[in-house]
Amino acid sequence: MSSVVAAQPSKARIWGFTGLAAIAPISWGTTYLVTTEMLPAGIPLLSGVIRVLPAGLLLLLLTRVLPTGDWWWRSIVLGTLNIGAFNVLLFVAAYRLPGGVAATLGAVQPLLVVGIAFLLLGERPHWWRIGWGLAGVVGVGLIVLNGAASFDPIGIAAGLLGTTLMATGVVLTKRWGRPPRTSVLTFTGWQLTGGGLIILPVALAVEGLPPALDLSAIAGYAWLTLIGTAVAYSLWFQGIGRLPVGALSFLPLLSPVVATVLGWAVLGQSLTPSQGVGFALALASIAAAQFTVTARRRARPPELQPTQESRQTIGTS
Repeated sequence: MSSVVAAQPSKARIWGFTGLAAIAPISWGTTYLVTTEMLPAGIPLLSGVIRVLPAGLLLLLLTRVLPTGDWWWRSIVLGTLNIGAFNVLLFVAAYRLPGGVAATLGAVQPLLVVGIAFLLLGERPHWWRIGWGLAGVVGVGLIVLNGAASFDPIGIAAGLLGTTLMATGVVLTKRWGRPPRTSVLTFTGWQLTGGGLIILPVALAVEGLPPALDLSAIAGYAWLTLIGTAVAYSLWFQGIGRLPVGALSFLPLLSPVVATVLGWAVLGQSLTPSQGVGFALALASIAAAQFTVTARRRARPPELQPTQESRQTIGTS
């Protein structure tokens, strides 16, 4: 079945789509604050279900379009990679590792996307984005790591696998595109619903039924469901369809930046000079990755340039 292939937008529209796509990781950066200050503790998997599944069902209710043909299994695959399995492994990493270590593992996603895009899309790796990808990992590490960080092997494996799955999902989403005449809201609803249904039995088996929620928890889940999931993923999938995946994959580096700034502004957490250097590196890598540096083609010597007479001769021979 054919998929939608977007026409090449102008530079102004590309920057517009980049700005809209950046809203997604910025909103994801609020998750730590909302989770620690507003949500019930000890139910990370159920929190994932409450965040993802209602958002997907809401979008399906608004658009009233279900997948057809190959898009049934493709939606499940993409929903599992981008949302379902990714969230389960993210929670495993978060429980077994300090938040800084988990965030640094997530920062390797641009490097993974470069490799996977080469395998699946034929996009050749470029030294410019590889170099800035390494700089982004260092920057995030400076922002979130501290000397007391521990390294649990299972947590490390879960973090790396989760990041790899999401990177694969991003590239596959780019490769498959969207079905003809399917809106981005419909496409997002398919994936959120599929991913939420993947998490649901795991969450119920491990954590049981959710507890009663107070007003603070309801407000927190409403923010994460509507803004941090329905709106954020819609803008994110629109960005995947419109932008090069290599450049787009750097935008999630905004999440640990936003989380750290909110910790300082709202929770009174301190910031160090090394974190300032990390902010600069992370933001510089995001900005630099939006450009592609190519080598200049060497001009042909004048004696090798075809003359007007020779072009005419060739054209009439």
